[in-house]
Amino acid sequence: MGETLGLYLHIPFCRSKCDYCDFYSLAGREDRMDDYQKALLRHIAESAPLTRKSVVNSVYIGGGTPSWYGEKRLCELLKAVRKKFSLAKNTEITLEVNPDSADGRMLRRLRRLGVNRVSMGMQSACDAELRSVHRPHNFQQVMDAVAAVREAKIRALNLDLIYGLPGQSMDSWKDSVEKALALAPEHLSCYGLTLEPGTPLAQRVERGERLPDDDEQAERYLWTVERLARAGYEQYEISNFARTGFQSRHNLKYWMGRPYLGLGAAAHSDFGGCRFAFIRDLERYIQGVLEGEEILAESQRIPLRERGSEYLMLRLRTTHGIEEWEYRRQFYMNFDPIAVKLSDYEQRGWVERSGRRWHFTPEGFLLSNRLIGELLEAQEAATLSDTLEKIREGGLPGR
Repeated sequence: MGETLGLYLHIPFCRSKCDYCDFYSLAGREDRMDDYQKALLRHIAESAPLTRKSVVNSVYIGGGTPSWYGEKRLCELLKAVRKKFSLAKNTEITLEVNPDSADGRMLRRLRRLGVNRVSMGMQSACDAELRSVHRPHNFQQVMDAVAAVREAKIRALNLDLIYGLPGQSMDSWKDSVEKALALAPEHLSCYGLTLEPGTPLAQRVERGERLPDDDEQAERYLWTVERLARAGYEQYEISNFARTGFQSRHNLKYWMGRPYLGLGAAAHSDFGGCRFAFIRDLERYIQGVLEGEEILAESQRIPLRERGSEYLMLRLRTTHGIEEWEYRRQFYMNFDPIAVKLSDYEQRGWVERSGRRWHFTPEGFLLSNRLIGELLEAQEAATLSDTLEKIREGGLPGR
């Protein structure tokens, strides 16, 4: 069996664009779906031979809104993936859906083609909050869509929720979490609202609209971690919680530094020792694939030292965390300055040790951007110190 690989397919079409969204997605472009499908199918056929030494054990169809793309096109994609790639017997196949386009007939057919996980953008149980960011559904549609997923006998369901929405209070957030729990999903993703520059929501804030502040978001986060733990959901990443056996295999590839191949406009990859991305432009992507023109937006081979930084940044997003000798063996880098920092964080209640592994506490996750930045600075200082020591031991180059 070869190295395992994650496969991501990007569907950049949406019924409408939410005010907070900064992903590459387009509303009102249904007229380009057929040509995009032709390009994506060709991209699949051309890319699959490059993965012949790998076994795909996770497929993620994301967007955008894949459920808006249509049953026929989604079935074609899955058939092409099964034909062109070597899939493991227990491959996790995830489809992102919005409640307003999660059609029962479509879900049943896709389940027969291997879809065994659905990730649904619930976001809130409060219709006023949903309207405030122009979500295209209401909570009744969430309940109907969950029923359709269950009737289709799809094994696993994830619900996305957002805390920090306009007009949201602590009580309305708690109500959304409780209503989500009542739907008994196997997985929950709870994200703090991020204000992305250039989005309609960012423009609204610039004009004076108020959002829940950092302290309010922190209160909601810490309550959520405790509440979901009581409900039987284990936190395994900053924003992700799952019942036993239902962690997202595909998303863990990102956080654990495993290889994945992304196909489609704006899709990113980390494969073959390189990180690369395709152009964030629907028309140029379609034309590039179908006419044999350049579609790469960026590509770079990642040196070992940078992989060491990524190990810290990504693994510390998870409760699996980091381990000294794992770090030393993989990257040949000095862990001592990092250990000093971690010991200080442990005293402050921001990290804890489980055996030989270090991971953030919920309070540490709230500060993770700052703390990881400090760890990277410690890593950089240690690398510079080691380099200077080698120069002193061996003499300056050229002498």
